[in-house]
Amino acid sequence: MSALQTVGLLAVAVPGTATVLTRDPLRQALSSGVLGLALAVLFLAFGAPDVALSQIVVAGVAVPVMVLLALAKIRTTERAAEREEDA
Repeated sequence: MSALQTVGLLAVAVPGTATVLTRDPLRQALSSGVLGLALAVLFLAFGAPDVALSQIVVAGVAVPVMVLLALAKIRTTERAAEREEDA
């Protein structure tokens, strides 16, 4: 195992642990995106550029964006429900 691969594994461990330990869904989505990008770098270090590109698109961009959109929709719905209760 090369030094680059070892650094890559450590670079994956930090955002992975941060994602698990975070309680706020917004921060989880952001740290999950960072984890996806770190995994892409790790895949490049292990010689799998095709998997790394897929990882960047799916886990680094698409999943966090989908989670953020879902959170925005939930918060919008909650605010509308609060306004109806106040009226």
